Amino acid sequence: MVEELKKLTSRVQGVEGGKGIEGLNYEDLCIQPDVELSEGYKPPKFEMFDGTCDPKVHLRTYCDKLEGVGNDERIRMKLFMRILTGDALSWYISQNPKKWVSWVNMASDFMDWFRFNTENTPDIFYIQYLKKKPTKTFCEYATRWRLEATKVTSALEEEQMNKFFVRAQDPQYYERLMVIENHKFSDIIKLGERIEEGIKSGIVTNFEALQATNKALQSGVYPRRKK
Repeated sequence: MVEELKKLTSRVQGVEGGKGIEGLNYEDLCIQPDVELSEGYKPPKFEMFDGTCDPKVHLRTYCDKLEGVGNDERIRMKLFMRILTGDALSWYISQNPKKWVSWVNMASDFMDWFRFNTENTPDIFYIQYLKKKPTKTFCEYATRWRLEATKVTSALEEEQMNKFFVRAQDPQYYERLMVIENHKFSDIIKLGERIEEGIKSGIVTNFEALQATNKALQSGVYPRRKK
């Protein structure tokens, strides 16, 4: 009788304390609730995944940073949430953590959900019209352009990549870069930077500014100088 009374009291206390509400227990909310990180362990600073990039790249960088604990898949699963943000974090929270009995289960679901990022690869037409933004330097733009070019479904050879890059330039760059499109990409960047400096200093004519001036002259916006 005393034992039954203790059990009943324990159940009532559990309900009153909110522990009896299904889905809100620590065990329900936490991945690998039985795993405790060793005292003094500081998780590394992970690169965040928001659901817009290649999921496999993030899995690799994540695992590579788990030095000393990466072989324990329970810790790997427990820390995984720390690399997620935005839509990726929303997806993770909407899942039932109990269904993931292993790291492979979790990683497979993650890959399946965000695989579309790798399927939407750019094509040649995309990189041909990828223009430089006014806020970016020529070097920053060229680096980003080359990165996008490496994602093209049918990989481009160096010579093809250079030609497409030169063709994507505005006239003041194109006229000067086309003579070295068979050189190394690094040489094209160096010349592009010199052209950029020339445009800023006024030594190289800014084609767009020249066009605007000619258009204004033709429309009679600028008053004629007095003799």
